[in-house]
Amino acid sequence: MRQLHHIFEISCHGQGLYDFTAEVARWLAASGMRDGLLTLFVRHTSASLVVQENADPDVQADLLRFLARLVPENDPIYRHTLEGPDDMPAHIRAVLTQTQLSIPFQAGRMLLGTWQGIYLFEHRRAAHRRQVAAHLLGE
Repeated sequence: MRQLHHIFEISCHGQGLYDFTAEVARWLAASGMRDGLLTLFVRHTSASLVVQENADPDVQADLLRFLARLVPENDPIYRHTLEGPDDMPAHIRAVLTQTQLSIPFQAGRMLLGTWQGIYLFEHRRAAHRRQVAAHLLGE
């Protein structure tokens, strides 16, 4: 068994889903590993990771609208407001999604479905540079 580590840096210009599947696929291919498990972990508390449809952009827009309705800004229940009205909702949205993904790979390729992509889900309105730690375990 071999292990490799990498940090992906993703520039975000506000709320949305940022596809970085191609970057992960390139890194996996360059690793020379054929079979194993890829783990991705977002190093932030107001962003998350999701595997989601990569064909129809309406899916992403619907997810954003749904989470905005489910976890609105300026709710009087929030006590954590020092970093702006979008910060506490961003933390809650991150809790409701995922901070870590495990994706098997075989023959040097991730075993994603036809319409699946790997996304950083940015929950803040401002631009950020996010880091995703990656770990490959395999041979």
